[in-house]
Amino acid sequence: MTRKLILAGAVLLLALSGAKADEGMWLPSLIGDRIEDMKAKGFRLEASDIYDINNASMKDAIVLFGRGCTGELISTEGLLVTNHHCGYSQIQRHSSVEHNYLENGFWAMDRSEELPNMGLTVTFLVRMEDVTDRVLAGTEGLEDGPDRDAVIKANENAVKAEAVEGTHYKAAVSKFYYGNQFYLYVNEVFEDVRLVGAPPSSVGKFGGDTDNWMWPRHTGDFSLFRIYAGPDNKPAPYSPDNVPYEPKKYFPVSTRGVSEGDFTMVYGFPGTTMQFITSDAVNYVLNHSNPVKIGLRTKRLEIIEDYWKDSEAIRIAYAAKHSGIANAWKKWQGESLGLERLGTVAKKQALEKAFEQWASGKPEYEGLTRRMAEVYETIFPYALARDYYNETLRAIEIIGFAALLDGPTVKPGEPLPPAFENFYADYYRDIDITTAAFLVESYLEAMNRNEFRPSSLHRISRMGVDTGAFLDRLYGETRLFDREAVEAALADSVSWAQFRDNDYAVTIYRDFDSFYKESIAEPYDRYSKELDGLYRMWVRGLIEFSGEGGEAGDLFPDANLTLRVAYGRVGGYSPEDAVWHGHVSTVAGILDKNRTANGDYYLNEQVYELFTSGDYGRWTTDGTVPVCFLANNHTTGGNSGSPVINSDGELVGVNFDRTWLSTMSDIEFDPVMCRNISLDIRYMLFIVDKLGGASYLFDEMDLR
Repeated sequence: MTRKLILAGAVLLLALSGAKADEGMWLPSLIGDRIEDMKAKGFRLEASDIYDINNASMKDAIVLFGRGCTGELISTEGLLVTNHHCGYSQIQRHSSVEHNYLENGFWAMDRSEELPNMGLTVTFLVRMEDVTDRVLAGTEGLEDGPDRDAVIKANENAVKAEAVEGTHYKAAVSKFYYGNQFYLYVNEVFEDVRLVGAPPSSVGKFGGDTDNWMWPRHTGDFSLFRIYAGPDNKPAPYSPDNVPYEPKKYFPVSTRGVSEGDFTMVYGFPGTTMQFITSDAVNYVLNHSNPVKIGLRTKRLEIIEDYWKDSEAIRIAYAAKHSGIANAWKKWQGESLGLERLGTVAKKQALEKAFEQWASGKPEYEGLTRRMAEVYETIFPYALARDYYNETLRAIEIIGFAALLDGPTVKPGEPLPPAFENFYADYYRDIDITTAAFLVESYLEAMNRNEFRPSSLHRISRMGVDTGAFLDRLYGETRLFDREAVEAALADSVSWAQFRDNDYAVTIYRDFDSFYKESIAEPYDRYSKELDGLYRMWVRGLIEFSGEGGEAGDLFPDANLTLRVAYGRVGGYSPEDAVWHGHVSTVAGILDKNRTANGDYYLNEQVYELFTSGDYGRWTTDGTVPVCFLANNHTTGGNSGSPVINSDGELVGVNFDRTWLSTMSDIEFDPVMCRNISLDIRYMLFIVDKLGGASYLFDEMDLR
């Protein structure tokens, strides 16, 4: 499908979905199609400043941080800022009771103190290219199925191989519009990334789960890392001889701040949106999937919090785990509220009805939504089983560890992989056993048909009366807790195979895994594949349905963890009748929250003394310090850590969240309600300067 046709369906689709101009996650290579609208909103640069393959541009200052966040370069010496929560696992792994960097923060005072992070990578986009015609070559006339998939896969591999031949680059091909369009991404991946600085949790996680997804927000959600390279400035494995990376581009940092109505642009790697899904899918999310997952995670969080009460060591060990569970848990709650408020199911149904009327007499599209509804009805039992399995049996820690042992990362004769080290450092058996009892019973109660039960659980009654005996054997007979035994078995492949094949936890994991693949994943994937083909037709049909009179660029592809541009303006909003939320929060608000009894608003002694002293130095604004601000940029997971850029291309903030009633924007964006939350970069500078004592870092930045 040509790009012109893909972009043609703007007018009708936008009218039906209620979308407005500030909605969108735009491809950088096509940003020229949006530049006039951006300039109308205040942007003062050119499209080539955002994306250019011949000259340095903003894309060269942005990285995919790890596997699911964004980071940006802020100096000529590889200094990088991302969110505190994106670097949280690295900060945690360097922490101990003696050196609690989570609680007290960490600041390297020179390069020798910067901490390496094995397994952490950052990825730059070198270039992107529309390769739709090459990828789909030879598929004409082929029905959806293995033959068509094989042709596409072979074409993708050929495109990738040609793109990186003779280079150190890596390539990927991503599909858009459900396979109507394909793009090649050529990337450069660096693997020596060191921790430079992180605020204490009473700054970096201030507000905790209470404020997660909420406004007003006062979280100093940032951490600083540095990219290192070999002497040729190219990627290299960690080595003490590596040198700071010299980027092609970095962001100057604005100290002027933002005001209501200012232009803002978020440039990062949004993970997943689902704007094209039908009413059946939205109904499942709203009335089945989200309620199940929220209920299960509520209990898991309660169990961890109960064990936290009397042990700082457990609180450190389970901090990242608790945060990971809670993040989606709260997001799903806000998403459901937003979808209900917008009446998204009814809107989708109206669109489908109008589409079917238009499709009458068109063989390719007639009855399409009915066929999709039939497949959804068939897939729903497997979707529910999949949700339950992922949130219960797969969430048992010892089962997850057994999966690692049975996986390809284990190499006999080599040291324990980092994931093993992390397990032993951060695991408490009593927490896992208590959680596992609840999870197994919950799964059995919901999945009361034998076809959805692993053979090892067949003997357990529906109400779980034998769960205790099952868990006693699981935790009593495994040797995975014996680190010395695991290390000894890893000496050679024969001893490792014997150890692994005879361990009871591995046996149970294999039973769970084989059951899941055969009884849940296989039928779920089969029906999903059928839906993918129908969705490819559905999106193509929507475009034809809307005609070719739309303005180019108004229909953007769903997010898929590829680099995107979103833009809008700074602004507050009204979450409910007679309530207005302003666009900025301040240190004064932190002190107000700290006066309450809520433990999520705790300030350690050093932070409290600084904030109450009023000694804010050059960062003072109206007697306080700005902390966070709101804008209406379209963001989602993966945009965490993304640069927030002003009209002159300067860094004014670091994106880290959405408001609670914005989380439905993965499915339907509401410009009236949707707001992204960003750290004001002046607060980061204030903390680095006044709390961390690391103002030497300013010498390598371009502060404006």
